[in-house]
Amino acid sequence: MGNTPNTSVGAGARRRSQRVLMQVPVRIRGTDAQGKAVDEETETLAINAHGALVLLAARFTSGAKLNLQHKRTQEDQDCHVAFLGPVRAGKAEIGLEFTSAVPNFWRVAFPPEDWTPKHPEARSFSANRPKPDPVKR
Repeated sequence: MGNTPNTSVGAGARRRSQRVLMQVPVRIRGTDAQGKAVDEETETLAINAHGALVLLAARFTSGAKLNLQHKRTQEDQDCHVAFLGPVRAGKAEIGLEFTSAVPNFWRVAFPPEDWTPKHPEARSFSANRPKPDPVKR
């Protein structure tokens, strides 16, 4: 069994932008580990400015060059396999990294790097919203 140099611990240590858990329909095209052409539609598990995490039935090797197409915008980006994760229900967790960062590819405003759900601003929005007036009858 081959070693996979990109473990989840290593990948987290290298993270350059915040991940957002979001399902976005995508199409992945490339060549699998057996040299066969792949054209697979799936959804992202998580996205960031530098790529995405997806579940794929096709098997790829670390570093494999792929093309990822955003199904809603029809835009595509060249990327490579940066992470090989566990297989669940016959699909492998694959981390894809864009050839160059494209923050606007996903059409999402990513939170700053130091943001967490415990960040004061995460609570201030709901705390500072005006309360609805009770309905009088």
